Amino acid sequence: MKKSAIFLGLLMTISATAFAQDRDENDGIQTLVGSSNAVGGYGAISMQYTRLEDRDAFVFGARGGIIMGHVVTIGLGGSGFFNDVHYDPIAGRDISLAGGYGGFFFEPVLMPKFPVHVSFPILLGAGGVAVVSVDDDNDWNDNYKSEASDAFMVIEPGIEVELNITRFFRFCVGGYYRYTSDVDIEDPDFSVPTDILKGFSGGVTFKFGRF
Repeated sequence: MKKSAIFLGLLMTISATAFAQDRDENDGIQTLVGSSNAVGGYGAISMQYTRLEDRDAFVFGARGGIIMGHVVTIGLGGSGFFNDVHYDPIAGRDISLAGGYGGFFFEPVLMPKFPVHVSFPILLGAGGVAVVSVDDDNDWNDNYKSEASDAFMVIEPGIEVELNITRFFRFCVGGYYRYTSDVDIEDPDFSVPTDILKGFSGGVTFKFGRF
């Protein structure tokens, strides 16, 4: 966990720098369409692409929090994920990995009053993952069944480039890394690496609120 401690220390340093910077700048937040003095909070939805078990996977998330002094947000967030359905020769049927995680997030922001700036969200929480079998009943319907599952802890730091589109809307492009505890799925029909959830992802986030 040394890497996580180092990253958290770095985020604290960034936050302190952001607070100091905020005192030195004027109060108006610049946007691509007008300006804003709003302070408060936001809600956001996100879509990300990643790889799980060397297959395409997608992550859909949401988060919301309270913004303090324009430069730090604290709140809650969660995500759900799944990878492509594929045939597993050991199990003898189509399967997919699916799950979700959530927890608290902390997000320092550098130069929030500029129309384009950078933020550093980090989520700390827990989740679960399951091997899901998919059976086609030949009636245009697929039956999904959880075959085996496990819980995990997660720390997910990221970096986002934010655009202040309007007073109440920001668009972000970001990259993230999921650092999870080992997954232990014990089932003779499946072979799931313990580090299967660890990895990079990238995507877009849409933020709505009072910034």
